Amino acid sequence: MNAGRRVSARWVRPALLVVAVPQVATGVFALLAPAAWYADFPAPGRRWVSALGPYNEHLATDVGAALLALGVLVAFAAVLLDRLLLQGALMAWLIFSVAHLSFHIGSTGPFGTADNVGIIVSLVLPVAVAAAVLAHTVRRPGPRSGTEAAGR
Repeated sequence: MNAGRRVSARWVRPALLVVAVPQVATGVFALLAPAAWYADFPAPGRRWVSALGPYNEHLATDVGAALLALGVLVAFAAVLLDRLLLQGALMAWLIFSVAHLSFHIGSTGPFGTADNVGIIVSLVLPVAVAAAVLAHTVRRPGPRSGTEAAGR
């Protein structure tokens, strides 16, 4: 792999795992146990999904598959640290997660304060992390990054 295409920063891989791991876990949960995911996500008694509408197994498993796919894509990008793969994975992730966050910002009514804070924080954190990593990949690497010659 061309060294100029690799992203160099100690924080990038762990940051990407902050984005990928929860999505993979949520996706697996929704795929393997869609009714339980619907009733008790993110934990027993929290009801973040079921408070917003009737159960639909097809929708639950499709959401699980989408979350799993996005999480695996971001995790794969974290392993390779290829600049173009990271940019594509993070743009795809941000399209989904900004729309998801926007919905929840406008749908706080069914939840109490603690759940609303939990929902919004759990959705803002990966958006902020993904945006920071994407911004890092767009910047032209300087001489300290070691990925491209200085002045190029």
